[in-house]
Amino acid sequence: MTAWTFFKGEWHEGNPMIMGPMTHAPWLGSCVFDGARAFEGVAPDLDRHCERIVRSAKTFGLKPMYEAGAIEELAQDGIAKFPKGASVYIRPMYWAEEGFVDVDPATTQFSVTVHDSPIPDLSSFSVCLSTFRRPGYETAPTDAKAACHYPNSARAMREAKARGFDNAVMLDPMGHVAELAIANLFYARDGEVHTPVSNGSFLNGITRQRVIALLRKAGITVHERSIHWDEVMAADEVFFTGNYAKVVPITRTETREFQPGPIAHRARELYWEFAHAGKKV
Repeated sequence: MTAWTFFKGEWHEGNPMIMGPMTHAPWLGSCVFDGARAFEGVAPDLDRHCERIVRSAKTFGLKPMYEAGAIEELAQDGIAKFPKGASVYIRPMYWAEEGFVDVDPATTQFSVTVHDSPIPDLSSFSVCLSTFRRPGYETAPTDAKAACHYPNSARAMREAKARGFDNAVMLDPMGHVAELAIANLFYARDGEVHTPVSNGSFLNGITRQRVIALLRKAGITVHERSIHWDEVMAADEVFFTGNYAKVVPITRTETREFQPGPIAHRARELYWEFAHAGKKV
């Protein structure tokens, strides 16, 4: 993997050692990050990803030293280190160097990493219902994109893979569908789209928001509401959105097989049209 990381005013190739055993982030979990993509000469919604990392940092009591516009410029510098049109992942990150339990905001650190990462070609994708649930805002900092959320996602994915599935659908604390372990869930029935309402138990993804807006603009009804698992199982088609793979149809949910459907295809088509209409990188 080719990677470049900006840290303390310089770009470093590879995987620089930027944290130690006394650093607050790996010890007590103060790391927040974001993930954007550049591919085919475009970087859709890069500005929104850079805005979100600043919000996430403030949620954790950190003191960002770079605002969104400066982070976007650094990301563009990193993208330029790769061949034109390369598919790369862009990961700005804030964390605390010091503090005990709570962070010392004066010790906030920042990096942005850009590394090669092809968009996966997922011709088939299976999910099962996880026994693990998403936490609510009262029990976890769900209003930030933070590293501390991912061990819970990891155990859901580990459970799913042990059962022969690619990913897991997780419920919220009330027993309603939240999302996949690492992506936002949609289903279509009778020509209309349904997706779990953002209720503080999962990240309201930037790609999710963009796809909802694009579908509505194209005249497709999108319902954001509380959803039960049996509704997903009875759908005409199921798909997910996320920055890593963008828009992907789900072809198996538990024992039910699906063919990639027309609405998922349209959502992906609309997203690619939007992406290529934006600023080139």
